[in-house]
Amino acid sequence: MSGARDDARGAAIAAKVEAFVREVVAPYEQDPRRGAHGPSDALIAELRAKARAAGVLTPHILADGSHLSHHETAQVLRAAGLSPLGPQAVNVAAPDEGNMFLLGKAASSEQRARFLAPLIAGEARSAFFMTEPAADGGAGSDPSMLMTTATQDGNHWVINGRKAFITGADGAKVGIVMAKAEVGATLFLVDLPDPAIRIERVLDTIDSSMPGGHAVVSIESLRVSADQILGQPGDGFKLAQVRLAPARLTHCMRWLGACARAHEIATAYAVKRHAFGKPLIDHEGVGFMLAENLIELKQAELMIDWCADVLDSGAPGTTESSMTKVAVSEALMRIADRCVQVMGGTGVTGDTIVEQVFREVRAFRIYDGPTEVHKWSLAKKIKRDAAGSANRPL
Repeated sequence: MSGARDDARGAAIAAKVEAFVREVVAPYEQDPRRGAHGPSDALIAELRAKARAAGVLTPHILADGSHLSHHETAQVLRAAGLSPLGPQAVNVAAPDEGNMFLLGKAASSEQRARFLAPLIAGEARSAFFMTEPAADGGAGSDPSMLMTTATQDGNHWVINGRKAFITGADGAKVGIVMAKAEVGATLFLVDLPDPAIRIERVLDTIDSSMPGGHAVVSIESLRVSADQILGQPGDGFKLAQVRLAPARLTHCMRWLGACARAHEIATAYAVKRHAFGKPLIDHEGVGFMLAENLIELKQAELMIDWCADVLDSGAPGTTESSMTKVAVSEALMRIADRCVQVMGGTGVTGDTIVEQVFREVRAFRIYDGPTEVHKWSLAKKIKRDAAGSANRPL
């Protein structure tokens, strides 16, 4: 399929999603069901019913089960992200979008019917159980520190451990659990809720866009049949990489949409609000901040599209997604901060989504790998590349 055709198909779907988010979803932004730990399942169900009726539910997966290209997905997810509620409403939010991508790539036909189909239909939420509590010495940014264990018992596996920062665990119906088997890290598909998986607490975090929040979870003697292994035993890290590089990028796509909307709101405020005899935007300090936003929004868009094209080429995109995650998350933080500053006192209230976008993007600088971990990984690559070209004339 040609790039031009990709752009046309993606643009058409994105236009429908944008219209839905602006006209139907945005009015819900003051709904009290948004909650401190994310929007309630009742609110999500109401929005998804409207998305289904409008023909924009799960728009990144086509009727035949195939996915849009990463480049097309970028167009669609930017549109969905125009409201913090948009990705949930049209079913392209984390962690479900990344989990759908992984299951589409690695699940058996039976597993797709059991675990993937309800996610695509927007009838279930999911959680990816990988990160572990720091107090336990478990896996965080370094997944090789995995402490949760999986022991084979006949045709079943018994899983024990603790997990932390598990997004959406409270209320999820599908779980993907990473545990350390004798042959290495392994992914297990789990029906939720399960009495062996206990939510210790839902953390109070700076962000509030994801239903179920982020939980600390205990797993005690969870029995999982062998046919619930995703891929093969020992494939856990390999399969996690299948998910993680695209998932980092889709986070960038959604939050770019949110920051574009915050910029729109800040611009409208600066045009209407007067101080010292003229509109705020005519004051150089304010106008320059908005100009810087415009530049960095475009830079973020181009970085995302570049990485999407790399993934669409079939390359793993590990380095490119790290570079993009760092560049985009840091740029979006600056953009969101400027929007708050331009709006002054109004910018720190809940009267608009600007305050929430600022909080969400601050968290994004940590989620899916902190900026410093990605830079460290890139520095290691630079060192390896330099060693490999040590004899090259400079």
